[in-house]
Amino acid sequence: MTRPLSSVLTYAALIVCVAMGIRHSFGLFLGPMSVDHGWSREVFSFAIALQNLMWGAAQPFAGLLADRYGAKRVLWAGSLLYALGLIGMAWSATGTGFAASAGLLIGIAQSGVTYSVVFSAMGQFVPVAKRSWAMGLVAAAGSFGQFLMVPVAAGLIGGLGWFLTLLVFAAGATLIMPLGAALTAGIAPAAAATGGQNARQALAEASADRGFMLLTLGYFVCGFQVVFIGVHLPTYLLDKGLPANVGVTALALIGLFNVFGTYTAGFLGGRLPKRYLLAAIYFTRSIVISMFLLLPLSPLTVYAFAAAMGFLWLSTVPLTNAVIAQIFGVRFLGMLSGFIFFSHQIGSFLGVWLGGRLFDRNGSYDTVWGICIALGVVAAMLNLAIDETSLASRRMQPAVS
Repeated sequence: MTRPLSSVLTYAALIVCVAMGIRHSFGLFLGPMSVDHGWSREVFSFAIALQNLMWGAAQPFAGLLADRYGAKRVLWAGSLLYALGLIGMAWSATGTGFAASAGLLIGIAQSGVTYSVVFSAMGQFVPVAKRSWAMGLVAAAGSFGQFLMVPVAAGLIGGLGWFLTLLVFAAGATLIMPLGAALTAGIAPAAAATGGQNARQALAEASADRGFMLLTLGYFVCGFQVVFIGVHLPTYLLDKGLPANVGVTALALIGLFNVFGTYTAGFLGGRLPKRYLLAAIYFTRSIVISMFLLLPLSPLTVYAFAAAMGFLWLSTVPLTNAVIAQIFGVRFLGMLSGFIFFSHQIGSFLGVWLGGRLFDRNGSYDTVWGICIALGVVAAMLNLAIDETSLASRRMQPAVS
């Protein structure tokens, strides 16, 4: 029996909401955990940077497993590892232990509970005409999770302390298990449904495609920008003399406006060339960051910056994944999007780690802000050069001519 599209999208949205909501709150733990443990900012920054790197490194394999064996087992394993990682994060008393739990364990866990795996489950079910919109809707749910969890995390940290807050989040991460079972009920693994091309052939074909390489390079920039801002913005504002609640509100606004921006990007992706939309997003990010740095700093300018950046925050996600599906099809969507996402996470690693490293060295975030601006312009140019035509259509062109 065919399942209603609404039920698939609801369960997918809830999974991403939980997974991304918890992740987006990590920046609020930087200050209190560093003070209580006597750590420099680089210790916390390195662990979160390692988390992003491990998330990316594990993502192609998580995506391939979801493509081949179905997403349910991957989601269950990711949920369990997420909970264990949060518990370990709470109990870590040294930088090494914190890197192992918050970095390695949670990073691997996130590869099993976020976009590539969820989109793999969705890809075979959602009609082609609605694919970009559906991905935008689910990514918007992740944005809503960010908006929801920031004030929740701030309230819990203020009332219970960071230790108990992490344990509460660990319990929340286990909700992904029943949601994953509901999402994947009755859905056959895409790779098992058909014969033909295997995973190695699909990867070789994609790697030889110029558009795949351009998407990969552009996604690096996305990771660098958003994770640097997400982790370091609250402490940047504190350094500038603004109250702590301004940073909390800014992160919440990023999550709120991300809901609208991500959904809008997915909606427009079904009507306009996705490469133009991606280029516009990256270029506009550079403009927004430049204006933020040039204007006098105040709560009003911070909130305006957060709203603008939030609208552009994860809007690259549905467009990038929709381009992959459009060019290469959905059979190995989880694996191929995972490889491109690895580039995103290398950028995330460098963004969050360099933020802490260069601050400890220079006493300022100015250099990293400048890198964010320059990379945005580069990414815009890269995405403009992408050919969105499917490989199947390209193969037919010589015969038609």
